[in-house]
Amino acid sequence: MQTLPKQTTHTILMIEPVLFGFNDQTAVNNYFQQRDSLSGAEIQNRALAEFNRMVEKLSTKGMTVIIVKDTPLPHTPDSIFPNNWISFHPDNRVVLYPMYAENRRAERRNDILPLLAEKGFKISGTADYTAFEKQNRFLEGTGSMVFDHTNKIAYMALSERSDKEVFLHFCKNFDFTPVCFLANQTVKGERRPIYHTNVMMCIADRYAVICLDAIDDEKERQSVTDSLTKDRKDIVEITEEQMHHFAGNMLQVENREGARFLVLSQSAYDSLTGVQIKRLTAYNEMIPIAVPTIEKYGGGSVRCMMAEVFLK
Repeated sequence: MQTLPKQTTHTILMIEPVLFGFNDQTAVNNYFQQRDSLSGAEIQNRALAEFNRMVEKLSTKGMTVIIVKDTPLPHTPDSIFPNNWISFHPDNRVVLYPMYAENRRAERRNDILPLLAEKGFKISGTADYTAFEKQNRFLEGTGSMVFDHTNKIAYMALSERSDKEVFLHFCKNFDFTPVCFLANQTVKGERRPIYHTNVMMCIADRYAVICLDAIDDEKERQSVTDSLTKDRKDIVEITEEQMHHFAGNMLQVENREGARFLVLSQSAYDSLTGVQIKRLTAYNEMIPIAVPTIEKYGGGSVRCMMAEVFLK
């Protein structure tokens, strides 16, 4: 009997920030980012405190957290979000992704794979899609794609960061069934594409959290719903307002004993209703983590901070 792929892992790679801050290059299509007069040094100090608090919470619950410290040069204000440039797969392949912002491309580091190899992880090869950057085509890892690992389905909302051609190329190479759609958010009265799929949906082992209201096209919305229902996912809907509090930016993980948890930000947790919390806690314990600085200036939340390591 064939063993189904696991949806969750207990090993997480995280990048410790040294110069985290507002990124002008990503703000052009990341409408979650906000800017104010807080100094760069204070933003970094607060972000580092939030990062350390998150590492402590995950470690206390029994997850294995591999921490790699960022470097001051080149300046990479979004390095705290490694899941956009790299992913680690159960067949021991590693994927490098084409990134929209030029200063985010500098986040790709050559020392990560040797570090994992030293820790005993097997790496059989690297699939490098970064050449698509020359064609202005991008696919920003598990920001652009949300995986149902067990059923080998990849969900992707089209945007400037998430190109359909590259997505289909990836799905063919990694044997995922593609589910592609357009998801929007309201920005100053206009419907504009959501920059990353993982801010509007999360796939767990037995459920999915998703902002179906973001999918304006009825046929596409039904197609996504049908796909989730076919694979027996309990669909927990969130509103667009909850999505703006990063309620879609969650990740289910497990600890070394196999117990599952749902990691989400405190702002996401606070936006949920009692009924939603009850439904989610029926499947796993929830771990809310306060990362307001990272959310405000980076336009991403806890899921974006975790690169799952599925390598054997």
